[in-house]
Amino acid sequence: MAKKLAKIVENLVASFREHGGINRLDGSNLPSRDAAVGITKDLLRLVFPGFYDAEPVHSAQISQYTAALAASIARRLETEIHKSLEYLPCPHCDRNDLAGTAARVTQEFLAELPSVRAVLQTDVVAAYEGDPAAISTEEVIVAYPGIEAIAVQRMAHRLYQRQIALIPRVMTEWAHNKTGIDIHPGAEIGPSFFIDHGTGVVVGETSVIGRNVKIYQGVTLGAKSFPKDAQGRCVKGIKRHPNIEDGVTIYAGATILGDITIGRDSIIGGNVWLIEAVPPNTVVYQEGGQTKMKTTAREREKMVGHAQK
Repeated sequence: MAKKLAKIVENLVASFREHGGINRLDGSNLPSRDAAVGITKDLLRLVFPGFYDAEPVHSAQISQYTAALAASIARRLETEIHKSLEYLPCPHCDRNDLAGTAARVTQEFLAELPSVRAVLQTDVVAAYEGDPAAISTEEVIVAYPGIEAIAVQRMAHRLYQRQIALIPRVMTEWAHNKTGIDIHPGAEIGPSFFIDHGTGVVVGETSVIGRNVKIYQGVTLGAKSFPKDAQGRCVKGIKRHPNIEDGVTIYAGATILGDITIGRDSIIGGNVWLIEAVPPNTVVYQEGGQTKMKTTAREREKMVGHAQK
């Protein structure tokens, strides 16, 4: 057995050299996925105190609790951001002081959490007011997967904006795995965002979502095509996902593709396939296998009434 095992090890090491797919062994490794997930879980504890804790958090302890948790997150996050910068420095980083940059980014990120919490509260209220089955805002926080996915994305987005590699995507993919909701950290999302049910929702990297938008399960905000360069590789960093303006509702199973705009206060019906822009105050629906649009108030009322039954 020892000889067979030695041969197996030899072949594995040879495959490392031939095929790659290993963490960087010489020097600093990549950010730890487990560490990033642990930080994400603790960030949820920080933005929703008491909801993600096994033991009760008393009001008399809240300052001490917050200080200890924030210090722990800061220490671990700074380490992982430093690894990320060693892997891929952000364009405007001081490459001679990556440790200093990691410390600065960590402090800036944590300083923004109060404003992130303020926006998350609008999402919680939107879920409570938009779902007749919700009994309280507390239920929304403790039980609704959409809120968890949105919370993680809003925090990951702050790191994405600072061009920190790997960590934001690990954060949102953990939420995706946990909730079934896939929101890229690059997506720009306005306040009062409500994902109802949520399973199978996909929001692409360059999506822009306005205020008071509501989407249901199985909705995709995706790219229609992937332009390629002269070498046949996908061109990265271009706008390729939809813009959803304020007050839009998108019902279950709708697929909206490409850099198109869905005008404010429009309704996109279930299972619609959409690759063209939609004017404001428009109802888009399927009829006889075709996608149709109407802009009358009566049609909007009929569609909303039918969806709520």
